[in-house]
Amino acid sequence: MKKLFLGICFSLFIQIVLSQTITGKVVDAKTGNPLPAATVELDNNQRAITNEEGLFIIKRLKQPNYQMQVSCIGFKLVEKNVSPGNEPLLIKLEQWNLLMQAVEIKAVRASDKAPFAKTTLTRKEIEKLNLGQDLPFLLNQTPSVVINSDAGNGVGYTGIRIRGTDASRINMTINGIPYNDAESQGLFFVNLPDFASSVNSIQLQRGVGTSSNGASAFGATLNFSTNDVITNPYTEINNSYGSFNTWKHTVKLGTGLFNNHYSVDARVSNIKSDGFIDRASSNLSSVYLSGSYLSEKSSIRFNYLSGKEKTYQSWYGIIEADLPNNRTLNTAGTERPGSPYENETDNYKQNHYQLFFNRQFSKNTSGSTAFFLTKGKGYYEQYKADESFSKYSLPDFIAGIDTLENTDLIRQLWLDNIYYGQIFSLQHKRTNDLFTIGGSWSRYDGRHFGEITWAKAGAPDNYRWYDHTASKTDINVYGKYQRNITQQLVLFTDIQYRYVSYGINGFRDNPGLKIREKYNFFNP
Repeated sequence: MKKLFLGICFSLFIQIVLSQTITGKVVDAKTGNPLPAATVELDNNQRAITNEEGLFIIKRLKQPNYQMQVSCIGFKLVEKNVSPGNEPLLIKLEQWNLLMQAVEIKAVRASDKAPFAKTTLTRKEIEKLNLGQDLPFLLNQTPSVVINSDAGNGVGYTGIRIRGTDASRINMTINGIPYNDAESQGLFFVNLPDFASSVNSIQLQRGVGTSSNGASAFGATLNFSTNDVITNPYTEINNSYGSFNTWKHTVKLGTGLFNNHYSVDARVSNIKSDGFIDRASSNLSSVYLSGSYLSEKSSIRFNYLSGKEKTYQSWYGIIEADLPNNRTLNTAGTERPGSPYENETDNYKQNHYQLFFNRQFSKNTSGSTAFFLTKGKGYYEQYKADESFSKYSLPDFIAGIDTLENTDLIRQLWLDNIYYGQIFSLQHKRTNDLFTIGGSWSRYDGRHFGEITWAKAGAPDNYRWYDHTASKTDINVYGKYQRNITQQLVLFTDIQYRYVSYGINGFRDNPGLKIREKYNFFNP
């Protein structure tokens, strides 16, 4: 009798648990094939992403009825009323008769079964996290990520380390296009203010990762995508206020798909903050504009992205002795006698131009190419006290019977560069095989120069004491092959050839140095 009673209780418990879930499968209405990476969302903001077999499950439901939305790139949105505990749902999505998928992203991202540790954030997940802070703060809760902020609150200059490696060993692409600085290979997220408001998805591959375009990926690979087609019109105005007088203003507009072929998306943003650290203020603004034309077999898209930043320098940190009583201390600008110099700032503007062409050659074969141009120009300004004239290639200053060897001055260190090139990829997919070939070429031309805008003595205003150029050519070709041997066993192969040519004509601290180097890499 006791066993019978326990059996009845167990059956009731299982029934209650099952009644709190919604399960189902999402398929292509035309072919019946499962749709992986489809988004299933309820009106209580619970959501799930379908797996490779198109299956999903949403747990811990309390209401008797829900409104469900099911969406997938390239397919029409489906809405329906559902109840927990019913039979598994079969949801059929109808294709748009248009090429909507971003082929260039599929080439550089790892698939679900590829042997890489990875995290993928969807647009809905990004919206939850996006409060105006820089991109590293969106990834702060993902495994192996450590971030830092110069200003102390995530606005302005921020940094990221993944698996212990710094940004120069992290490959970052925007829609498959390299973003790392071509010379230092660093990542300067401050040049992309509020970029997260235009991002549709992010994939972070931890470790060496799969072949990509641009800088080598030793610590991680970061892929940002903005090229998804949003089929419904929308208007958004987002404003937020936070600690340290932090303001974020964002206006977003989208036409949705009109005339069955066109779409336009636009965004304007401004972020201001006083920062946690003394004088660590930021004034950031950005513009995003994207227009696309889609047909059944091809698509063309143009993106324009512009970011402008003005931040008071706060990158020096503090010594341990100051932590207990003066942890917001900022030594930047304090070389000036009296109060700190008010314009000890970093100023930079960066414009991105991207043109994409995608083509579906057959049911299983697709290709993509893109041309890009990135233009950046800016400087940081400093007050320097008791600087020697010889350091600036100036003679000592004679004032009457006195000879001065040092002076106070204000200087600007400038960077003016252009970075352009092309990426391409071709992907062929069969039931158990996925083959990708791709690559890129790029050219960087940079100019570094310094100007003294004011000196207490001995130097003319706007005096330029160095002016040097640098150039870099980067070419790479890669091939990837993935074979599903069984449902549990996958073979993955990835090879890459990369050629780099780099030259500089001196730099500020060593103007006579000339370098011309060429490198060849084979990366299996």
